[in-house]
Amino acid sequence: MSVDTPRSIVLLRHAKADWNDGSDHERPLADRGRTDAPVAGRKLSDSGIAFDLALCSTAARTRETWKLAVHELPVRPRTVYEERMYEASLGELIALVNETPDTVNNLLLIGHNPGMHALADALAGESEGDALPRMNRSGFPTSAFAVVTFNGSWKSVEHGVGRLVDFWTPHA
Repeated sequence: MSVDTPRSIVLLRHAKADWNDGSDHERPLADRGRTDAPVAGRKLSDSGIAFDLALCSTAARTRETWKLAVHELPVRPRTVYEERMYEASLGELIALVNETPDTVNNLLLIGHNPGMHALADALAGESEGDALPRMNRSGFPTSAFAVVTFNGSWKSVEHGVGRLVDFWTPHA
């Protein structure tokens, strides 16, 4: 792969979660989340991006979101459940992205806020249309996703390297 290889990173926030008496890590999806997750999957499918790898937080709500969304994709990407994504800071998320092998062209992260919003905002040195203002105005709600493109190696991903080409939310 050349250093000019075009790549996409898609950041999907988990669907709406329910509150329970257990730990935050084990919170399941709410009814609305179980409705919105497949819709997000269909929108991801409509994007035409063929994901090579999905990194999913180990939290119950992210695993359940992914289970419902992935069935809508034409091809299921290799999935890694990554403990470090739960409660990850912006720096920790960038470090995870930097570990991605260069054989991966399109990466999907299924995670949490504030991390998903912070990462999309940090990577977006440029934006198409009103994608960035819409993302920042909405606050990156549950089931929303951002699509950031860039050229180069995953090791080169840092602040401002990408272009925010799309932002979608189920309840606009």
